[in-house]
Amino acid sequence: MGNRVIIQKLADKCVANNRISPSLYQTYNVKRGLRNEDGSGVLVGLTEISTVIGFEKRDEDIHPVEGQLEYRGVNIKDIVNGLTTEDRFGFEEVAYLLLFGELPTKSELKEFGKYFAHERHLPGNFVRDIILTFRTPDVMNSLARSVLALYSVDENPDDTSLPNLVRQAISLIAKFPVITAYAYHARQHKFIGESLFIHQPLDELSTAENFLHMLRPDGKFTKLEAQVLDIMLILHADHGGGNNSTFTTRVVSSSGTDTYSAISAAIGSLKGPLHGGANKSVMSMMEDMKNNVHPWNNKAKLKDHLVKIIKGEAADKSGKVYGFGHAVYTRSDPRAILLKEFAIKLAKQKKREKELVLYLAMEELVPEVFGEIKGSKKVISPNVDFFSGFVYDCLGIPTEVYTPLFAVARIAGWMAHRIEELMVSPRIIRPAYKNVTVHREYVSLSSRKRGQVSAKIEAKKDIKKV
Repeated sequence: MGNRVIIQKLADKCVANNRISPSLYQTYNVKRGLRNEDGSGVLVGLTEISTVIGFEKRDEDIHPVEGQLEYRGVNIKDIVNGLTTEDRFGFEEVAYLLLFGELPTKSELKEFGKYFAHERHLPGNFVRDIILTFRTPDVMNSLARSVLALYSVDENPDDTSLPNLVRQAISLIAKFPVITAYAYHARQHKFIGESLFIHQPLDELSTAENFLHMLRPDGKFTKLEAQVLDIMLILHADHGGGNNSTFTTRVVSSSGTDTYSAISAAIGSLKGPLHGGANKSVMSMMEDMKNNVHPWNNKAKLKDHLVKIIKGEAADKSGKVYGFGHAVYTRSDPRAILLKEFAIKLAKQKKREKELVLYLAMEELVPEVFGEIKGSKKVISPNVDFFSGFVYDCLGIPTEVYTPLFAVARIAGWMAHRIEELMVSPRIIRPAYKNVTVHREYVSLSSRKRGQVSAKIEAKKDIKKV
């Protein structure tokens, strides 16, 4: 019997023996996915790091409101507008705010920036021995493995004292862009046959500038390109404690394990397409739209194709309109509103205004068509992923780097939440699962027959509503 046949037989057993009646979730009042029936998240913790507001609850009903995102109480719109007015880069400042709870003074930011720049450089032969030796088609896999490898070069990896956590936080935030750029070039060199480029990070450049410098073969970029990428990193730096990868960070950190194990787990969470891959799905959907709607500004034809997408007859035939709707935001996603402004500026520089018109028309039509087809009054608006793929594409960033760039930004939030979890929550996170299987008696090996799983099965008598 071949291995494939054996594996398939065992997989069939998994199907047969992993069936839980949907009615039992109602019987035991289980919050599947840690979601309430109205879609809101189950309250499982407290945080001071960031605030995500997308609706109001009045009389147990959800009422849509304009979305708000705050980092340590500071509105994200004010942060972005302040940086734009002062014409400077701000990801490092936002990382400082998330980690330490306040905006730095000019001298504090200068001191932090100097230390941050020093920490960008990878140790010894790390690039050769880790990134270039164990190359993989998936940059997120390379990032996770590199994080775990950093444990071996840390002289004090398991210490969870606050000074050590701060040291590790700054080190990882600084190194993520470098590892990501190098991992991408290693991938392209081995699997695509491209030339290998390893540009050293420059101390005088910001995180966004350095990433473009390291990613591009010629190391060149415009100021607007770097500014837009900086804004992208800021908008993705944190999003509350309940998003999947940040919650993963807090769950794993609550066990008392080391920083590198906790962060590699968060990377694994973000790697999942339901969490970190939405902007790639948007790009795929929009390519389908561009190929089937001509001209792009014909709203009637656009609406007809949208109907096909929602009915599962076009694009990936999932019936999903990627880039619209959000688990928390209802009336608007503040990140999408801010990013849209920079997408317009970038589209003009890259001479892609005609393509942008398609995105703006989608923004207008999707809520209308969705309501007509679904017969729903649910408020639906673009989320940050709707514009982020277009912006990345304008920046010449390959799709293989979209999710890793998400990690480059979110590591700031992950480490802030890890520190907070270890400081304020002394208990390991341990939710409950109710066992709903039936009792089975053990059968000796000699007495077992094909298809027989137990000699006696007794249905449980204690199933009650809880």
